[in-house]
Amino acid sequence: MTSPRWWTMRPAHNLKPATYRCPLCGGFVPALSDHVLIAPEGDTSRRRHAHTACVRAAHQAGRLPTKDEWRATQPRQPGLLARLFRRAG
Repeated sequence: MTSPRWWTMRPAHNLKPATYRCPLCGGFVPALSDHVLIAPEGDTSRRRHAHTACVRAAHQAGRLPTKDEWRATQPRQPGLLARLFRRAG
């Protein structure tokens, strides 16, 4: 399986007494604590619960880019007018 190109991240509030394991550090995310949900390429079926500090550190290190950050690194396609004039010329 290839690694995700970008991640969605949003704050989460655990309202039920469930404990999750942080995929970034391997530690437990305590029940009823504030944390972050991360999902690779917006795929909510693969979302994971993580510590806020772990997500912040991974994001600053460049391991969890957002969609906008990933898109900014991609080559831009010529605009519609440029493509039309290229064909006409």
